Amino acid sequence: MTWGLSLKDKVFFMKPIKIGFIDFGLVRIPVKIYNATDQKKLRFFFLRKKDLCPIQYVRVCAKTGEEVAFSDIVRGYEYKEGKYVTVTDDDLERANVYRTRAIEVMNFVKEEEINPKYLEKPYFLEPEEGSRKSYALLREALKRSEKVGVVKFVIRTREHLGILKAEDNVIFLNQMRFDWEIKKQKELNLPKSEEITLKELDTALRLVDSLTIPFRPELYEDTYTDDLLNLIEEKVQDRLPPPKGELPAPTPEQEIESELEKSLDMAIKKTGIFSSLKKEK
Repeated sequence: MTWGLSLKDKVFFMKPIKIGFIDFGLVRIPVKIYNATDQKKLRFFFLRKKDLCPIQYVRVCAKTGEEVAFSDIVRGYEYKEGKYVTVTDDDLERANVYRTRAIEVMNFVKEEEINPKYLEKPYFLEPEEGSRKSYALLREALKRSEKVGVVKFVIRTREHLGILKAEDNVIFLNQMRFDWEIKKQKELNLPKSEEITLKELDTALRLVDSLTIPFRPELYEDTYTDDLLNLIEEKVQDRLPPPKGELPAPTPEQEIESELEKSLDMAIKKTGIFSSLKKEK
């Protein structure tokens, strides 16, 4: 990029999204909750096609079409068709004062017992003044036990499942999905294992082994956003670049084994950081 700030250059300031407390047995640990993720996201606008005038949306009354100021808008729940009751921020807390603030530790489990499909979003937890000792105590207990705490907590209008995990000097709160939120795969048309040969499986396993390294998240980058920014820069200069890359054709079943062998040869010949990392396994 030669103009503007790249998304990597932007500074993200941390501010708590909520103040609550960890409920650990009879110990209450007041904490601030912070988002632990940044988004590398491009902002697009809707424009009128003929003159690229930005489109603006206004809030209107569904009955009269009259524009409504944001200060005149309240939250409501439709309890039957066309009938609403308002729900204020105070009501959200009044529904269960404890639940809206508590990060309640239910149990402790081994982290490897948790299927990654349940994990959703991480948060940082920071102790409030006066709770630093109890925070440090829970953190060290999590580390030494090599367990994570299964918790329930409320963000905005929803209760979530989560885990508490100690890493370095911080306790992470990792938001999870409840079991009922995961759809079942029984309606999918999936192949049976009998459809593959032992030789194909052996080659696939050797390919997996040749590409196996210790996990290092810093090795992986969002390259598509950079490609998209490069295309945008070209269009700003009234240039339309040719498409980058191409779609490969699906591998015919009769060629799977030969393509696996080629892939294995390529993986074995790889050099650089991935080869050195393999030695750490």
